[in-house]
Amino acid sequence: MRHIAVLTGLSVLALSTSAALGQDVRFEIDVANDDLESVLENSSLLVALKDDAAPTPQDYVAAARADYRRLLTGLYSEGYYGGTISILVNGQEAANLAPLDAPARIDDIAIRVNQGPRFTFGRTEIAPLAPDTELPESFAPGETARAEEVRAAARAGVEAWRDVGFAKADVAGQEIVADHASERLAAAVTLAPGPRLRFGALSITGNEDVRESRIRAIADLPVGRVYDPEALDFAATRLRRTGAFDSVAFIESDEIGPDDTLPFELGVSEALPRRIGFGAEISTVEGLGLSAFWLHRNLLGGAERLRVEGEISGIEGEVPGVTGSGGADYRLGTNFNRPATLRADVDLFAEAELRHENEIDYQLDQLSAEIGLSRYVNETLTYSAAVGFLTAREETDARVRDYTLLTLPLDATLDRRDVSLDAKNGYFIDAELTPFLGVTGSDSGARLYVDTRAYRSFGETERLTLAARGQLGSVLGSSIASTPADYLFYSGGGGTVRGHDYQSLGVTYTRDFGDGPVEVRSGGKSFAGAQLEARFGVTDKFGAVGFYDIGYVEADALPDGEGDFQAGAGAGIRYATPIGPVRLDVATPVTGDGAYESVQIYIGIGQSF
Repeated sequence: MRHIAVLTGLSVLALSTSAALGQDVRFEIDVANDDLESVLENSSLLVALKDDAAPTPQDYVAAARADYRRLLTGLYSEGYYGGTISILVNGQEAANLAPLDAPARIDDIAIRVNQGPRFTFGRTEIAPLAPDTELPESFAPGETARAEEVRAAARAGVEAWRDVGFAKADVAGQEIVADHASERLAAAVTLAPGPRLRFGALSITGNEDVRESRIRAIADLPVGRVYDPEALDFAATRLRRTGAFDSVAFIESDEIGPDDTLPFELGVSEALPRRIGFGAEISTVEGLGLSAFWLHRNLLGGAERLRVEGEISGIEGEVPGVTGSGGADYRLGTNFNRPATLRADVDLFAEAELRHENEIDYQLDQLSAEIGLSRYVNETLTYSAAVGFLTAREETDARVRDYTLLTLPLDATLDRRDVSLDAKNGYFIDAELTPFLGVTGSDSGARLYVDTRAYRSFGETERLTLAARGQLGSVLGSSIASTPADYLFYSGGGGTVRGHDYQSLGVTYTRDFGDGPVEVRSGGKSFAGAQLEARFGVTDKFGAVGFYDIGYVEADALPDGEGDFQAGAGAGIRYATPIGPVRLDVATPVTGDGAYESVQIYIGIGQSF
């Protein structure tokens, strides 16, 4: 077979490697495949030297001698096992130059690679295999014989043994034979499963203020049970979730303990116990929102978390002549969380909140408290249940009333987003059901709310992301007049339909509260909304977004089409920061009498959903 080396990439870099010597160095990489050229350039120390400030001739000779192995590894990684490599320094082969005898001046370096034919797999074997082992499909006869595929198959075989308790499984040997005549690679890997092990003794290091007994309770390593790497992952996740530790690491012993047990050392590094934070968000209609919190991560020495937070929103939110936010709202709350209560994956939480809402249709002063348990089924699924007490004074144009409720908040969250602050793929579902018993001043009923989000990115760099959000809500059992005002649903504003005024879409009904029939505007008993976004990363830091939002509100708990809807559309920009993207959105209404006649601006941190 005739082999022809085709020049596809020529990199000529004139570098002043030393101001005194004034050397110019030229690199040439000659391969027949653009992807392979990129692999070789990334592998080469000589190419990397172009970023150094003042490399010496000795640096170039040492890098050239090391590049033979590095470039050969690059060829193997792409399935080329018959290639040749020549690295010429001033016309001499670098392998024949001693690093300490480097020439005083280097005028030319040429890297020449003839990659040869690309090999495919012939015989592929891995044994012994654990039950249900899934090897990579690319590790099979006829597939491109990349070195990484052999390593990936070996890893898959080892991990399958570890998954069923053989913690010390490893590669015992391998036989790799390249048949140049047939251009095939035979790969045989032998695995050594070792004995099936059980979790052994656990020692803990690094803790200072968090009690060891609580660390053991939270980790809940199943000592005595068959080794399971998933149990280790869950234990580490539970510890990290407390927020009390900067780092968590389980280190398995090199030696097998008595009775086929595997001892572990748990190394932790405690986080600073106290933290404060601030936030801000602004829109042209809803106004300025400010928030702050104080957090203690280890209140009682058992990784208990206490958070006190305050928020003021709707500052200067009421625009003259425009239906605005209604005025400023205030909220002061505290939350206590104790991990590993009753069992390792169950947290006890207690919350209390005092709030004042000055909305378009009502003013509300409310005190509420809850205590409950939340369970982390796995890393993506969480559910919680609580009992609560709520008392409030509600003022509207039609009446003033006081009411007291007993509540049973239930919540379930499934979060399978790749990144919660700026998701590119995955989905999120949160479902809330809050039955409430009217003790005084209110009917009894239940409030249902579901929030779903989905993300899908396209392209190798995933610069284009399509994001969608759907919201559904309903109040069952109680009449619209007796339902707490903040349990009802509105549309309009940053959380529902951008471009429209905050809570601009509600319902109107007529009731007699003792002084004759009056017309009342309020939220509806049912709501449906959708937000659609196309997000495009223009650069690594800047992105552009186009969006369309729609919301529907109805007076009845079960929609029958008699309600009203609104829609808005717009565009925005994003700037990536370590704490999430900074968001600037400009939106306009596309329905109603004022369609396309005004714009609203929204600024915040994080994606809109």
